[in-house]
This record gives sequence, structure tokens and C-alpha cells, in this order.
Amino acid sequence: MNHATRITSAGRQVTVTSNTTSVTDWALSYFGPWWNAGAASAPFPGPVVAADVAPAETAKIARQVAGYAHEEVVYANSPMLYAADGPTATAIQPADNLAYRYEPGHLRIAGHDELPLALAAARFAREVLRSELLGDGWTILHASAVVKDGLTVMALGGKGSGKTTTALLLARSGWQLLANDRVFVRPSAGRGVDVLPWPAAAAVGLGLLDALGLYDGVRERTLRGEHLHPTQAQAVTKALTEGRRLPLFSGSGKELKAQFAPSQLVTWLDLTLATEGRAARLLFPSIDPAAIPRIESATRVVADNDYFNARTEDRYPDVFSLTPPEAGTSRVRRASLTQALGRLPRHAITLGHDVKANVDLLTELVDR
Repeated sequence: MNHATRITSAGRQVTVTSNTTSVTDWALSYFGPWWNAGAASAPFPGPVVAADVAPAETAKIARQVAGYAHEEVVYANSPMLYAADGPTATAIQPADNLAYRYEPGHLRIAGHDELPLALAAARFAREVLRSELLGDGWTILHASAVVKDGLTVMALGGKGSGKTTTALLLARSGWQLLANDRVFVRPSAGRGVDVLPWPAAAAVGLGLLDALGLYDGVRERTLRGEHLHPTQAQAVTKALTEGRRLPLFSGSGKELKAQFAPSQLVTWLDLTLATEGRAARLLFPSIDPAAIPRIESATRVVADNDYFNARTEDRYPDVFSLTPPEAGTSRVRRASLTQALGRLPRHAITLGHDVKANVDLLTELVDR
């Protein structure tokens, strides 16, 4: 028996089908809090991601990919081999026992185990819907965002700039969390700039969890045997179990963080999520542990490196050529969006490690 979950946002949709409910249930819990997701039945209008536990089919596709000239990329931190033949393509992720066959409008995923299959189906369902939204004029900004009364404050910046810190501080102060790290934006006649979430796991460092007063609750659930997002490093789970609260780093120097699926932002962190908003203010944060929180005298504008496109995507390369040509990257579209964002109030801010002082500054600023 096949099961199905339909995912919709801004008038676009994709359906995930599977021979196991773990795949469709994961899609429902992952996308439901930020996009719209619900059980579906045939016929399925629009694109379909069909993900089944099917070891024999997985092996067959793997042999086909190995028999053709193929390329290799890293997709979601796992090596992927893929071969394209016109509009169709096949791919495998050997470490995850996953195989893919794509043709326009339909992506087939076969695997051995339910968990990696569910994660892959959700990732590619999001990629399919991303391509649909980009084709409708939406663009992806490297930003976190919160909403109150329909008005959206976005925090922009590179990795480690303080986007997540800013958003979580406000989300703990009466705002709704709309997105962490990425948002969809599009100019809207007469309304400025519309904002939609990019559903994804939220990475929160152990030190930030502790500073926000969230660490003990997360540790308690971990000790009870509950699990955060499956992509969380085992070292983080071990640190939570042992009660270690300081930031945790890998051997390469990358901070290892707790990974919260969208639904866990509600159930574990007691946050309220928003499904849409209208841009009202831009913040450009930076973190200085010793600083007294302050508004900087100089600010900046939205720049090219604040946008995501095929050249800057470092985690989900477009292996199946889902993205419409030039979608989200055309100069005219980018210029129009940058101009609209440039009309919004914007501030560069420096945050320290005093949570109350940070919150006082942020709430004073965004409530102006």
C-alpha cells in the first residue's frame, strides 16, 4: 500500500509517496510547521517524489550509474555519484544505500532503510518546491527571520554572524520564528517584500542553548531517550548526556551544534512558528563576547553575497537541474528586490554574551 503527503506553499505543491509511513510521516512533521502539509490520495497533481524501501531496485540503479560516465559531488554531507542523460538523470549515495532516478515531474528514490530514505525524500521534496517557487519569482536570502503582527524582521550575514542568536532572542521575547538561516523573498506590488520560510533543521550551539535557558530542558529529553534531528553529531548527544554546556568543536574547528527539526522548535524549545510575513526591518548582527550590545553608527545594504544561487549553494547542489534557468539570479529581479529591501529600516548591531542586555537592545530596536 502506498502512502502520500502533499506539501504546498505559495500556490505550489509537491507530493511525497512511499510504501512505508515513516517516509510520509516524516515529511508531514518536517514541513507542516512552516509550509502546509497533509495526507493526500491519488491522483497527484504536480511533481511527485516517490520514495520506497526497495533494496533490489537500489542495487540495479547503482549498477547503472557505475556503468556510465558519472560525476561526483557531496550532497548533504554525503558523496553522490550522478549521471545525466538529457532531461533525465540517475544518482546514488553509496554510504546511505540510496539510489535516484529523475525525469521531469517525477523523482524516484529507492533505499534499504527507512530513516535515510525519509531524510532524502524530504530534502528533494524541498528542492522540487524550491524550484517551483524560484520559477514564480521568489529568491533565497541568507537570513533568519521573526514575525510579529505580520511584520518581519530579518537578520542577515554570513556564517557565525549572529543570525540565529538574533532570531532566537526575539523568538523567546514574543516573536514568531519564520526561518533560520534561509528565507524566500519576493517583491510584492503595494506591499513591499513578502517573506516565506525555508523549512530546515535549526542548528543551535550548546553555549547558546545554555544562555537562553533552554539547555536543561533539551538535556532532560535527551536523558529520557528522545532524539533530535538524525543529522546531529553523536558528539553533541554525548555532550548533552554528560551535561557539558560549553561550545563543542570538531577536530577541524567547526562548531558542533544541536540540530532541531522544525517540529522540535515547538515541542522542545517552546517556540511559535510563522508561515509568512512582510519584510519590515533588516538587522546585520555581529557577535563580540566582551561587547556591550550596541547599534553601530554605520550600516550596510543587502549585497550579492546575501543571496543564494547555484554558484553559492554549498550543501544542496542542483544535481537534477531542477532550478529554472536564471531563476532567482537574473540581474533585473535581483536589482528590483535589492531596491525594495533597501527602502526598509536597517541597522548594524553588535551583540555580546549578556542575554538580557541583548534582548533589551533588540526589543527597543524592533519595536520602534
